Amino acid sequence: MQVTPSGQGLGASVEGFDISAPLSHEDYKKIEGLLGQYGVLCFKKQNLTGQQLKEFSSKFGTLEVNVANMYQEPGHPEVMILSNKKVDGKPIGLGDAGQDWHTDMSYSKMIAFTNVLYGIEIPHRDGVPLGSTEFSNMRAAYLALPEDLKKKLEGMTVLHDFNKFWENMRKQPGCTRPPLTEAQLKAKPPVSHPIFLTHPITGDKILYANPGYSIQINELPKQESDEILDFLFAHQLQPQFRYQHRWTAGDVLMWDNMGTIHNAVADYGPDEHRFIKRCQVMADRYFPLAA
Repeated sequence: MQVTPSGQGLGASVEGFDISAPLSHEDYKKIEGLLGQYGVLCFKKQNLTGQQLKEFSSKFGTLEVNVANMYQEPGHPEVMILSNKKVDGKPIGLGDAGQDWHTDMSYSKMIAFTNVLYGIEIPHRDGVPLGSTEFSNMRAAYLALPEDLKKKLEGMTVLHDFNKFWENMRKQPGCTRPPLTEAQLKAKPPVSHPIFLTHPITGDKILYANPGYSIQINELPKQESDEILDFLFAHQLQPQFRYQHRWTAGDVLMWDNMGTIHNAVADYGPDEHRFIKRCQVMADRYFPLAA
C-alpha cells in the first residue's frame, strides 16, 4: 500500500492495494488511520463488482439504504447508482448536478462515517475530466475559528434537515428528483448534533455544520443563528482547507464524512455521461448509543 499525500488541504492517493480482495484486520486499521489523517483517500486502478464494493464498504460499519429508496443496483439496495445516464428517456441513477456543500447523513440520528464511491464512467471534455468532487477539512476549519467564537459555541448544537438539501436540489435546472413523500419525511425528521464534534479516530475537535443540511443553532435566536451559520459556511470553504479530486475511471474514492464536507462539481452536460456506484457507511462503530 503506497500512500502519496495530495499536497493540498487534505487527501492522499493509495496505490498497490486491491479492494476486491478480502480485507484483513491489519489493512482495515491502516485504512481507518489514513482516513483520520488525510480525510480523503483515492484507491487507483480498481476493478469491482457491486457485490465487491459492498463487501469492502461493509467492513467499516453498517451500510445505509438511502431514504429516497431509488436508483439502487438490482439485488444490492446498499449500492446506489449516481449517474446522469438515461435508458428509454428515464434516469438510471441519482444525478448530483447542482449539489451544495454538505456532509452526508448529518440529517440522521446515526451520522455517516465514510462514503465509498467507485468511478466506472467519467466524462471528459478536450481531454480534461469533468465532474470533480471537492472537499474541505473541518479539523482545520475548527482550528482556524476565532477563539471567542469557539468559546461562545462550545456545547451548542445544530439542527440538520434532510428536506432542506432535497428541496434545494429540486430547484436546480434539469433535476428530475420528485418531492419527498410524507412517509419519507417522517422517516427522516430533523435531528440535532453538537456543533463541535470530537473525532472518534483522531480525538481532534471538528466543525460539524454544513450548508446542505444545517438550519439552526438551537441555543441561539434565529437571526443570530442565521448570521453565525452564514459566517461558518463561508469560513469552512477557505482555499487552504480544500482539495479537489479529478476522477479517473477505476478510482475508488473514500472519505471521512465526520471530518470533511464535500461538493460534486456539475460542469458536464446531459450527453457527457457519468456513472458511479456508491456505498455509504454509518458511524455506528463509533457512536453505538445513537443507533
